[in-house]
Amino acid sequence: PPDLFKEAHVASFNRYTELYLKSIENPEVEFWGEVAKEFYWKTKHTGYFLDYNFDITKGKIYVEWMKGATTNICYNVLDRNVEQKKLGDKIAFYWEGNEPGDWRQVTYKNLLQQVCKFANVLRKQGIKKGDHIAIYMPMIIELIVAMLACARIGAVHSIVFAGFSAESLCERILDSHCSLLITADGSYRGEKLINLKEIADEALRKCKENYLYIYIYIYIYILLREELEPEENPSLSPPTKRIRQDLQESAKSEKPKKVRHKPQTPWNADADLWWHELMRNAGDECEPEWCDSEDSLFILYTSGSTGKPKGVVHTVGGYMIYTATTFKYVFDYHPEDIYWCTADIGWITGHSYITYGPLANGATSVLFEGLLLYPDEGRIWQIVDKYKVNKFYTAPTAIRSLMKFGDEPVKKYSRQSLKVLGTVGEPINPEAWQWYYSVVGEKRCPIVDTFWQTETGGHVLTPLPCATPLKPGSATFPFFGVVPAILNESGEELEGEAEGYLVFKQPWPSIMRTVYGNPKRFETTYFSQFPGYYITGDGCKRDKDGYYWITGRTDDMLNVSGHLLSTAEVESALIEHADVAEAAVVSHPHPVKGECLYCFVSLREGCEFNKTLMTELKQQVRDKIGPIATPDYIQNAPGLPKTRSGKIMRRLLRKIARNEKDLGDTSTLADASIIDTLFNHRCETAI
Repeated sequence: PPDLFKEAHVASFNRYTELYLKSIENPEVEFWGEVAKEFYWKTKHTGYFLDYNFDITKGKIYVEWMKGATTNICYNVLDRNVEQKKLGDKIAFYWEGNEPGDWRQVTYKNLLQQVCKFANVLRKQGIKKGDHIAIYMPMIIELIVAMLACARIGAVHSIVFAGFSAESLCERILDSHCSLLITADGSYRGEKLINLKEIADEALRKCKENYLYIYIYIYIYILLREELEPEENPSLSPPTKRIRQDLQESAKSEKPKKVRHKPQTPWNADADLWWHELMRNAGDECEPEWCDSEDSLFILYTSGSTGKPKGVVHTVGGYMIYTATTFKYVFDYHPEDIYWCTADIGWITGHSYITYGPLANGATSVLFEGLLLYPDEGRIWQIVDKYKVNKFYTAPTAIRSLMKFGDEPVKKYSRQSLKVLGTVGEPINPEAWQWYYSVVGEKRCPIVDTFWQTETGGHVLTPLPCATPLKPGSATFPFFGVVPAILNESGEELEGEAEGYLVFKQPWPSIMRTVYGNPKRFETTYFSQFPGYYITGDGCKRDKDGYYWITGRTDDMLNVSGHLLSTAEVESALIEHADVAEAAVVSHPHPVKGECLYCFVSLREGCEFNKTLMTELKQQVRDKIGPIATPDYIQNAPGLPKTRSGKIMRRLLRKIARNEKDLGDTSTLADASIIDTLFNHRCETAI
């Protein structure tokens, strides 16, 4: 649309190319060095602006950006905006609760005050620079206060998604050596009550069983706002009556325990502290801890091929400038915009594109606690209209879920404020892209299909809204400072139109620095297979126009009769059928082909799974890709096993396809009951 071009930061592909070349050929003088000048640095860097080694044959792998420079990311995302940019009265977050009508807002000035108060609380509890803090909280403003307070005093936060089990929380606390846990009593996810305090207590019991004692943890009290004096607690999240009532009912069935407040909550007077009591007398000014650019900012755990999560470490300076820059350019952010990312802060998307990136740009964001389909399938668009959201960022999984309900729940709302749409988390199939573009955006909103990882810290392949001609399903081109390559099995770079392993040839500021406590695993996982490159673990193809297409994890590639097939490509073909809402494809042993395709398909409401449909699906894949890709198995899947972040667990699908009952760790499953259902629907013979 012409209005977007008028104000765009990058308004043409030629301008993108010009900036991109500067970012890789002379990053210190012409690009990242200039970006860094926009932020406050207590001292300048010493020595090299960038120093690194990607070649494991030449010694230790390391990356250092602006080493010796000192800054504080909390100061840059709050104090700088309040004091230098005069944004104190600007809304930082509109908080939207699980229940419609449950909302609040917080300005930059108030957020700064609350962060300073909690930073003082942490210091009073003995927390100092370099200490590790676990945070296990729902999507409330106090979560952002807690993580920024850690950053302000130089403590390293390790946020655990507030849907993980006690076992998973315990594992992450132990691995990252946290000495303090911040949690809440409970929250709702739709109709489901999550009793976080009980889960946290169980996690700490498990920690003690492993001979690591947690010295203290802070219990965040959010339920009885109306029983406190308003001035005592101006920033608490408003409660829903159901949470309070349900917790009270739960408490009645328990053995009476010593408590300080109602509703009754399991309480350990030797360890537990109330947020509101600690905050009541805390000062609202707190001098930041000035940290080296290469000091650790946070640890965030991501899945590993061994089953043991990896603690990805990100550092202060490079992460700050990269998330700020990607947010500005990828969403073409302007000061009047209202931005909404639907991710959870427990994942990297929430770290980079709910908290640090938007705040670094002085943005106003929506922070959403609830479920996208609760209480009905129109909730997203109701929120978009309520806050006049301009830039909207969500996952392909969410888009496909919404597609199942048709166009009416979308068209019921205006959505006229939308300007840019984004996707994150996995490759988006072209059909979902087209629906998102045509129905949600009414063919007037460019889609930024972003590829990146927990390890990359920010977008690495992405369109820019007004500069990049779009191709549905393609992550298009590299972001500034990122140099991708495609390798074959021998580690040779492939030029032009090609398909193989996606790698990167040089670091960008926010690339991970190590795996916490296990540098050997860091080197082995990301640098050993192809020395001299960072290995993403993803397959990729580059088309004749130079566009990059992510084909899925390299362990999700299939070798059928000597032909390399992408599971994502087959899934896309299946989803194009009008009856199919979602599909997942895994390998299955075959006596002749070596491997064949085993397909799980979830149907739209009202559609029937039968032989006619299977025949149509086989033909559709043949027509779309070729006879070599014809599925041997197509199974009815009422649901798919997903993590709580919405990613399909293909490892479990491979087990089901092969009828292997030893599933390993399933603690990250959002709904464990789907496993039995899928085993019951297994295809015993090829179709």
